[in-house]
Amino acid sequence: MKENEPIVAVVPAAGVGARMQADRPKQYLQIAGKTVLQHSVERLLENDRVQAAVVAVSDDDPYFDDIQWQSDKPVYRVSGGCERADSVLSGATYALTFLNAHWVLVHDAARPCLRSADLNLLIEKIVNNTAHVGGILAVPVRDTMKRTTGERVEHTVDREQLWHAQTPQLFPATALTKVLSEGLADGAIITDEASAFEWANQSHIVVEGHADNIKITHPEDLVLAKFYLDQKTQQEFI
Repeated sequence: MKENEPIVAVVPAAGVGARMQADRPKQYLQIAGKTVLQHSVERLLENDRVQAAVVAVSDDDPYFDDIQWQSDKPVYRVSGGCERADSVLSGATYALTFLNAHWVLVHDAARPCLRSADLNLLIEKIVNNTAHVGGILAVPVRDTMKRTTGERVEHTVDREQLWHAQTPQLFPATALTKVLSEGLADGAIITDEASAFEWANQSHIVVEGHADNIKITHPEDLVLAKFYLDQKTQQEFI
């Protein structure tokens, strides 16, 4: 990667996480003395190539400004939107306009267990691959997959070439803001950044990560995330 191609992390964190049944959004729940959001953002900032983080939160968020970041790199707050894609577009636009970002690394606020080796691999494979516009971390589907109608099983889905998409997802800043803007204007269903590029028929790749890069969604996920984080030796999982 060229030194003049800075990477800026963008973290959408405007959601309320209703399924957690907690008194605050899940990104502000505590694990081992830090919020989930702190773990997620600081994990990105540990990487030498990531220069800053932009976190998109709701305008009435009362928690973000109280966080004491344990990183020398800057963390910027921007206004999030109603949907994930709106928040990512807000963060990516800020990164492109004010931070001169060449690459935008989008990561879920509720994925605190990212391995630094996986992040390194993603960056190396994406920035050195001129045949594709970007790529994502993902893990192969291992379980038997069923397609249903309601509770009725219709058939088993072939799991070959099926992947569980994760984050981070890494794309050029200009291209990302363009496909998000155009996709949202067109009413496209954008569930992650990769789906915006799929809508635009632009090729990207998967980089195999690890299943312990979980997204905290339900209360029991906090316990599992704490277990994974407890396995760390300095910067990596055993």
